Amino acid sequence: MSQFSLMVRESPPTQVIDLNGYLDAHTAPQLESAFQDLVNEQRYNIIVNFRDLVYISSAGLGVFMAFIEDVRNNNGDIKLAGMSPKVYNVFDLLGFPMLYEIYEDEQQARQKFIDSHSIG
Repeated sequence: MSQFSLMVRESPPTQVIDLNGYLDAHTAPQLESAFQDLVNEQRYNIIVNFRDLVYISSAGLGVFMAFIEDVRNNNGDIKLAGMSPKVYNVFDLLGFPMLYEIYEDEQQARQKFIDSHSIG
């Protein structure tokens, strides 16, 4: 069984999902559930912090695609932060940097949400 955990926490004006370990077909349903809970609660400013994620599979990547449309249709976004080069390469190979904003760290992503809200 793959070692994986996630934690959802509030960091106004965002919700942060911290990922840890291996995100694969066995563990992707946990992330899917976390996203679904946020959408159900109408929390659409989401940062996913990859700082402690070691591995991501195509099943893990699919979770992001499953929710981005719902989130953006509600004037929100999913911003990605803190990826290791290994994890970033997987996202890059599949063209995710054209679909998602990817930041060095969570604070940069959070600041982007703050800036976009103060303008709008």
